[in-house]
Amino acid sequence: MKLHMNLGEHSYDIVIEHGVLSRAAEYLNLNRRVCVVTDSGVPAKYAETVAAQCRESLTVTFPQGEGSKNLDTFSAVLSDMLDAGFTRGDCVVAVGGGVVGDLAGFAASAYMRGIDFYNVPTTLLSQIDSSIGGKVAVDFHGYKNIVGAFHQPKCVLIDPDVLDTLPPRQFANGLAEAIKMAATSDPVLFELLETQSAKENIDTVIERSLRIKKDVVEQDERETGLRRVLNFGHTLGHAIETCEALGGLYHGECVGLGMLGMCSPEVRARIEAVLRRVGLPAEYHGDAGRILEAMRHDKKMSGNSIHVVTVPAIGQFTFENIPFGTLAARMKNILE
Repeated sequence: MKLHMNLGEHSYDIVIEHGVLSRAAEYLNLNRRVCVVTDSGVPAKYAETVAAQCRESLTVTFPQGEGSKNLDTFSAVLSDMLDAGFTRGDCVVAVGGGVVGDLAGFAASAYMRGIDFYNVPTTLLSQIDSSIGGKVAVDFHGYKNIVGAFHQPKCVLIDPDVLDTLPPRQFANGLAEAIKMAATSDPVLFELLETQSAKENIDTVIERSLRIKKDVVEQDERETGLRRVLNFGHTLGHAIETCEALGGLYHGECVGLGMLGMCSPEVRARIEAVLRRVGLPAEYHGDAGRILEAMRHDKKMSGNSIHVVTVPAIGQFTFENIPFGTLAARMKNILE
């Protein structure tokens, strides 16, 4: 299956095929120097499969985890490319999850003011969310994605077969983003996640999730309006993730928790149930003061208010500009 992201001169294909990893050269221009970026948590065979199809490859591997998504690793990737003589005609291929995609894409956006970038996501979360849309970034001073750019990939290859090596917790972590998109935009997908096995219906989950995000990005590439709907659950979620630092909870787990304070009581009950059903946490008891302070650094803050997404009913969403004090009071009810 092939979806096409319509963004004018920045348009690209999203290819969803079982086994496509071994046929990457059919879709990607690898007849040049290729920097294959991956991390230590990704099975090495995935990066090796891509590298074997390149005319000339450089593989850069950094330690897995959010702790590597920083300017030091960003600098190391650029240094390796520079030392290897990469030019504007060469490219970067990310083989891994969201951390790899974000960091590799940011490196591609900055090297010689921008070179081609391909994304080959290997986690469910990155396959249904972070691999498309062009948002690339690193964390800085403990705050997520605070330094970055928009740099659309030239193509995205999604091979559901690579999910077979994904631990159950990481699989559930990815489902949080599917729940997020279904809650705001797709009652059919939400009901599937409530009543059926996500693993047995993974092709449908991936496709429907991608179609939601594709439609949103096509209408609002730079997040000036509609694209903010994709931030549902992320205001509190990012704050929890910041306070969890280098361990604790995964991104999707934090987003799942972040949705609970941004919806009607009826929706919250359904989201809590589906979170538990797929193996995600549905409650959190952290340091409310630290989390609320982290929320003050959210990119959506404007003056003393913050722009948030709320869900009054499954398949519906609203945008609200809420005074920070009002939001803080609402979040305390979730955290205590």
